[in-house]
Amino acid sequence: MTDPAEDIFDVVDANDHVIRQERRSVVHREGLLHRAVHIFVFNSSGDLFLQLRSKSKDEYPSRYTSSASGHVDAGEDYDFAANRELQEELGITGKLEFLTKLPARKELANEHSALYRVTTDDELTLDPDEIAGGDFYPVGEIAMWILREPRKFSPPFLVLFDWYRRRFDY
Repeated sequence: MTDPAEDIFDVVDANDHVIRQERRSVVHREGLLHRAVHIFVFNSSGDLFLQLRSKSKDEYPSRYTSSASGHVDAGEDYDFAANRELQEELGITGKLEFLTKLPARKELANEHSALYRVTTDDELTLDPDEIAGGDFYPVGEIAMWILREPRKFSPPFLVLFDWYRRRFDY
């Protein structure tokens, strides 16, 4: 019996065109291409918030990752999903700036991944079902941490953070 509350995702091809819809469990089990959003939340000092994923997450539990992230549900667009995830996971809203969309590949969990950023000094309210903790860190400190302990971070975050550092000269 399938869970009627299970998320439904758009399954997409290598060019990010929708092929069909499928349940989350099937998409992950079969490694189907789908869509995700990541948001880098900075404070006015330029520090980046990293979330520590809950140990109950089905992918990359107890690893550091983007400030907020999540799947694009069936029928949603990237912008809508990014705003939804920011609100759901961190309890904030803000003017998101779209930065890039990287094509799906293994290191990105088979997800076409759109990256956004926002700067805010609003207080974050972390969703305890999704996030075990988190804090703001200087970008250079994160880079050094990754060099020392890359396995503490989700592979998608490593790809997106590397892209960000190269693009913005950190």
